[in-house]
Amino acid sequence: MEHDALDAGEARYELVISVDARGSGQYSDAEKPLMRRQIYEVLETAFAQAGVGRDAVHLEDRGDGVLISVPGRIAVARLLGLWMAELHEKLRLDNRRERRPLGLRVAMHVGPVRHDSEGICGDAVNLACGLADSSVARHLLERERADLVLAVSESLYREVVAPGGKFIDPDRFAPARITLKGGEVTAWFQLPGRPAPALGQPTAPSSSTTAASGSPTAAEEEDGYEDGETDGGGDAAYRAGRDMNVFRDTTFERSVHIGHNIGTDRRKD
Repeated sequence: MEHDALDAGEARYELVISVDARGSGQYSDAEKPLMRRQIYEVLETAFAQAGVGRDAVHLEDRGDGVLISVPGRIAVARLLGLWMAELHEKLRLDNRRERRPLGLRVAMHVGPVRHDSEGICGDAVNLACGLADSSVARHLLERERADLVLAVSESLYREVVAPGGKFIDPDRFAPARITLKGGEVTAWFQLPGRPAPALGQPTAPSSSTTAASGSPTAAEEEDGYEDGETDGGGDAAYRAGRDMNVFRDTTFERSVHIGHNIGTDRRKD
């Protein structure tokens, strides 16, 4: 794909898509080429079905995933809608015959992207990669035994997802506050083909994952849930991995963002 920005050294607003495979470290050396081939097959089939030419997008290999940037002349809604629907369908059908089903974490964000001879860079790239690699995305994919999880940035949700469109249903997304290297951000998560994911119903850790002192183990910090303090009313707060706070056995009357600082939206109606 040709980019004027390559010559000018200027950033262009583009859609950045980060794609990571689930549990890539569990594949043997003999299995990894098969995993990579399946990733490329599902991506390229989805691009073809969505009417997006393979040569129209920039694609970088990341070993156990792919980093993609899509120029502004291609509608973001097409990638969020039709492309994601085709990606999910292809992956779902392929996984029926795979001994080890492939799971993908996909994240999207629109922002300034700089191209050079080696690839792409910029805060927009960092954010998309961080969303795909977040523990919330990882936990969702594992907990729901899903083929695919999608994470989008707050700005992309507000500007493209919230208005809705073909194959885009904002009611199937759920928000969470997550911590990335640059700080806390809000992201919206979807399990394609399913209702909005429940991000506030974790399972308490087993005794085998908690140290005798009551402190969380290293494995729990990475993948489990840590007991939080109670307020005396019986509602215990939990911490999911490093990135998300949730409540157990609590009913919320309105939408809230769940993060390291737990609270309700106090804006006036």
